[in-house]
Amino acid sequence: LAADSRCRPLCFHLTPGQAGDAPAFEHVMATLRVPKPIGRPCTRPLVVLADRAYSSRAIRDHLRRRGIRAVIPQPADQIANRKRKGRQGGRPPAFDREAYKQRNTVERCINRLKNWRGLATRYEKTATVFQAGLHIAGIFIWSAR
Repeated sequence: LAADSRCRPLCFHLTPGQAGDAPAFEHVMATLRVPKPIGRPCTRPLVVLADRAYSSRAIRDHLRRRGIRAVIPQPADQIANRKRKGRQGGRPPAFDREAYKQRNTVERCINRLKNWRGLATRYEKTATVFQAGLHIAGIFIWSAR
């Protein structure tokens, strides 16, 4: 799920329940369209705010190749591994604490989606029905503003 600053969903990518979020990151970024007041939607956001689960080297490299600033904290084990290597460990990636405070918009968007009981309880048996429910709930959120 990607959300804008007003807690509105921008795109969805459905994965199996046992799959992690990080492998789906590139799919989400490929389908992401950030609306602008005038003109075509932007396919490359300025900043990506994510939690520690998205702190892998592959995700950071993907964002760096596309020229997107990453505001992702590092887990303690990655910090320890980098420090253990000494000078060969490289420098830590940049982290903006003030920008990271805006990450709660994604969590608030998820909570707004879960206001719809069908999404919160996951009663749907097929992925297509669940994804249709996501889109309908997203339409309700977008039309409420």
